[in-house]
Order: sequence, then structure tokens, then C-alpha cells
Amino acid sequence: MGLMMGETKARIFGIGRHRLTTDGEGVTTLVTFNGCPLRCKYCLNKTSWTMDKGRDYTPEALYEEVKIDQLYFLATHGGITFGGGEPLLQKDFIKEFRALCGPQWSLVAETSLQVPSETVQELNDVLDGYIVDIKDMNPEIYLAYTGKEIGLMLKNLEWILQHNEPERIKVRVPHIPEYNSEEDVAKSVEKLRTMGVVDVEEFNYVIR
Repeated sequence: MGLMMGETKARIFGIGRHRLTTDGEGVTTLVTFNGCPLRCKYCLNKTSWTMDKGRDYTPEALYEEVKIDQLYFLATHGGITFGGGEPLLQKDFIKEFRALCGPQWSLVAETSLQVPSETVQELNDVLDGYIVDIKDMNPEIYLAYTGKEIGLMLKNLEWILQHNEPERIKVRVPHIPEYNSEEDVAKSVEKLRTMGVVDVEEFNYVIR
């Protein structure tokens, strides 16, 4: 039996309003969940690794807090970008939130795709888009940097590429100091293009 509305909770450590073009189309609110399967060496959100900080929300409580911007979302085709941490770990929360906000808000997941394939497949019709941070397509670099094997991410990436229009998927490829070279990044981009990724964004990690 599925969860009843009101029973699902997730710990959220950040809600950032009025973001433009960084997390999807239009005006978006970034909601960042605690919990992550990776341990990236230069993680920008180590707060997500534990449950020490943040606040527990139900989908209803989050909806009540973010609906203040509904007019902006509807006018600009924006909505909520779920990040973290790994937002796809909060499968039931996201499904219940969709039921509350309806189909007009855009829901995007900023994800590593390091979650069970069943989760990705179950959420595909709930989400409007993905921002996938693949770190690097070289298995050795990926393992050294994230602490995880690359296979699950690749399997899930291949699946969403087969079951979505290309414009629904942005893949972000970072230049990671001490972990990948310009040549490594170029090889990652080439492999992604071969897989059918159209929207590839390179960026530089700024290490403090």
C-alpha cells in the first residue's frame, strides 16, 4: 500500500527563490535535499551528507512555502528544481509534491543518477527535465572522484535518453582540478554526444 498524503517527510537544507536560467527554464526555486550516495572530493554541498542540518518538510509544507511564486512559475514556464544531495532518493516526496502543484509547474531534478533504476523509471513521467552531473565519463576518474562505480549512472543515463526528448536532458561536465584534464573532459563530451546528448554544459570547479 502506498503512503498516504501527510506521511512522507524529507529533510531539506535549502530553498533558494527567484533563480533565473541556472536551474532550468524561467523563474525557478531550488530545493536542496539532504542525503547523497556519493562522496565527491570537492563537494559543494557537504551539508547534504548528513541529517545534522536542515528542516523536515512534508510535501504539503513545502508546497505552502513555495507557492508564493506560482505567478512567476506560470508566466515563465518555471517551477521547482530539486537538488541536493541526491533528490531522486526522495521518490515518494516528489510524486506527492507533483500531485499538489499540478502539471503546470515545471519540476526538474539535478541528479547524479546514482539511484536504483526503478526509481528513475518511476519518476520519469513526474519530472519535466533533468540536469545530470556526470562528473567524468572515464570509469577510473569517476571512481576516484566520487567513491562509486560508474555503471549505475551510465545505465540510468542511457535509459532516460531513450525515453525522453533530448531537450529535457542537460548534462553538466565539470573540469575538476587534479582529477580530469582538458583531454578527459573532451572525451567525456564526445562520448555523451555519441549517446545522443544534445545539451552539454562544461563548467569549472572553483576550489576554495
